[in-house]
Order: sequence, then C-alpha cells, then structure tokens
Amino acid sequence: MQMTKIRLAQLSDAKALLTLAQGLATTFVVEPQAFDIALPEILADSSSYLAVAVHNDDNRAGEVEPVGYILGFHHFTFYANGRVAWVAEIVVHETFRRRGIGTLLMQSFEAWAAGQDAKIVALSSRRAVPFYEALGYEESARYLRKFL
Repeated sequence: MQMTKIRLAQLSDAKALLTLAQGLATTFVVEPQAFDIALPEILADSSSYLAVAVHNDDNRAGEVEPVGYILGFHHFTFYANGRVAWVAEIVVHETFRRRGIGTLLMQSFEAWAAGQDAKIVALSSRRAVPFYEALGYEESARYLRKFL
C-alpha cells in the first residue's frame, strides 16, 4: 500500500530539499552554499513553515527521502486586520505529481496558518493556477518584483 505523510522538515532532509528546490527554480539558480545558510535559519524561524512530503509503500522498509516540500511564512498586516500567511515555494517531484501530494502539502500549510491566527493564505503562481483554483483560491492581485 502506498502512503504519503507530511511532516516538518529536518536538517537531515537537506540533500532532497536542495534537489527539489533546484528543480523548482526557473528564474534563479539555487546555489548550494546559499541553501546551506538558509536552511538552518528557516528551520529556526518561528514565523516560517517548512514541511516535506514523504512517500512510502510496502515494498520499502522505513521512510524514504522527501518527494515534495512547502515553504511559507506568516506576518502581521494592517489590511487583513491581523496575520497573513504566504506560500513562498511548493514543489512535488515530477514522478509523484497528480497523486494528491500537492494538495496534502497545501492543506498542511493552511492548518499551520490557521494555528497562527492568519486571516488569509496567499501565493503567486505562473504555472499552476488551475491547481490552486481547484483548492478554492481566487485571483486577487498581480505579483510584481524588482531584482536587487
């Protein structure tokens, strides 16, 4: 029987997380040195949420490496009358897509955000809008950026 579990990320997930992040990035090159600095900081930051999807089946003993992750943050705002939560990154390895793993990751983030008293969960997406709309998200604004 196949099973996917969502759990908080750990330092021991670093290799799999780096590989997944490198597959997600299209504008930036994820550099291992920067990743090695960021991961412990993210794990120690109480305003961040980093969870992994671990997929297992009866043919394997024990837990296997992560096949996906979600990274997000919460912060206070004036407009929402409280906290908002922002999904910064979500990725599922291409061989595990369309199995509900992305939905499980989003549900885990939403539960965490609700536990932080967030009023809104927001994100930007260029390639997966239908996925988020199927989860009840709606378009609200444009995403703008400036490289520094």
